[in-house]
Amino acid sequence: MRVYVLDTTLRDGEQTPGVSLSPEEKLQIAKALDDLGVDYIEAGSAATSPGEAEGIKRIANEGLRAKILSFSRVMEKDVDLCRRCDVDGLFLVAPTSEGHIRAKLQTTPSEFLERISGVVEYAKSSGLCVDLCCEDGSRTDIDYMKRILDRVGDQIDRFTIADTVGAGSPELMAGYFQQLSRYKKLPYGVHCHDDLGLAVANTIASVKAGANTVNVTINGLGERAGNAPLEEVVSALDILYGYNTSIKTERLYKVSKLVEELTGVAVQANKALVGKNAFTHESGIHVDGLLKNTSTYEFVKPEYVGRKRVFMFGKHVGGKGLKAVMDGLGIQVNEDQFKRIFREIKSMGDRGKTITDADLLAIIDQVRGEKRKKFIEIVELRSESGNKIKPHATVVMRVGGKRTRESAEGDGPVDAAINAIMKAVGRKNIRLEEYHVDAITGGTDAGVSVQVKMRAGDKVITASGINTDIVMASVQAIVNGINYLVGG
Repeated sequence: MRVYVLDTTLRDGEQTPGVSLSPEEKLQIAKALDDLGVDYIEAGSAATSPGEAEGIKRIANEGLRAKILSFSRVMEKDVDLCRRCDVDGLFLVAPTSEGHIRAKLQTTPSEFLERISGVVEYAKSSGLCVDLCCEDGSRTDIDYMKRILDRVGDQIDRFTIADTVGAGSPELMAGYFQQLSRYKKLPYGVHCHDDLGLAVANTIASVKAGANTVNVTINGLGERAGNAPLEEVVSALDILYGYNTSIKTERLYKVSKLVEELTGVAVQANKALVGKNAFTHESGIHVDGLLKNTSTYEFVKPEYVGRKRVFMFGKHVGGKGLKAVMDGLGIQVNEDQFKRIFREIKSMGDRGKTITDADLLAIIDQVRGEKRKKFIEIVELRSESGNKIKPHATVVMRVGGKRTRESAEGDGPVDAAINAIMKAVGRKNIRLEEYHVDAITGGTDAGVSVQVKMRAGDKVITASGINTDIVMASVQAIVNGINYLVGG
């Protein structure tokens, strides 16, 4: 069975507290969603603001394969605003529960049904497709839904039930779609929120019961606890239940990272499929099994979502895992040296230290009695920021043995310092891919640990820095990473 994907990252996802996307950013995400293969993009709400309407119109006129929808209330003026944005249709949201109709709209179900009918007719006469969504559908009497279908079922293009506050269960949602799909034959959609952690389960149960369109967001963004995550819903439908979608799953991680970057909402480390730890292994027992047969501890292959398997170092590391990583790096040591390296990694892990690639290479150098030549060294660093000046930094460095001085601006003192270092290094193929900071003590004088992931061509390395000054901790991490990328 074919399941259609309606992505609402740009509307419901943008309603995540603290998220506000510019028209340019929304267009960038829309293009990525189209490349990913989504069937419908709910690009926003035309009634929100002139800037929002501009962003929707730009997406609608971009010539994307996906059909572009705008959120609309049950109001003719909203329909007019949507039509001016050149969208293909409306995601027409109608509060249908008794509580919403009487408390929020302060009307009666019968009076509101007349209003729904009038706006649907108006939208259809304007040449727009209509996806009629029952807001708070999971707390709506099914007989009222049947009354709606009796009135407008032959006019609308899809009938969607929203579990707006995550109050539904898989059994409840399945019951709605089983009854309604028997009552009236037309396309059905499901829109679930994750307030009780059941958004994915409720979505899948709905599909199995008759829904053929899933409403989802990248990374599960959305109000409160978020919406059903596209990556989880699509992958589960495919792998576990054999449903087909148009999603190119090998692009999921790339799109996830783009949305994370543009929204500023970090993906939790243990998030299914796209979280940092989803395909990362440290435990010796697990790594040993993976080295023998990857299916022992990986049900889903990392390549399925466009990722690679990663081995981490810490107190749980096993000897076979460490040897596999060292072999992959082309590092050869004798048996005694290997034991010493292994013990030091265990010891650092027991002290609560996260061991990066740069840490491992430093341990190996120390055990072998070697001193790695540093490509860059910081001689002096000055940074300045404030409420009336653009953050800027000046760095004096030795690069390849030559003393150099560079200055740069940035979005903050850390960004300015990193920009100055990159400018001094002058190697355009070196990229900072990930940056993460943690306080390691409490109080305003807290020490901070900065971890970075850096790339130079096909070579990737993680490195860290620790200091009470976040700028210096960041600089240490960047310098360590560059030294091992260039000289390692």
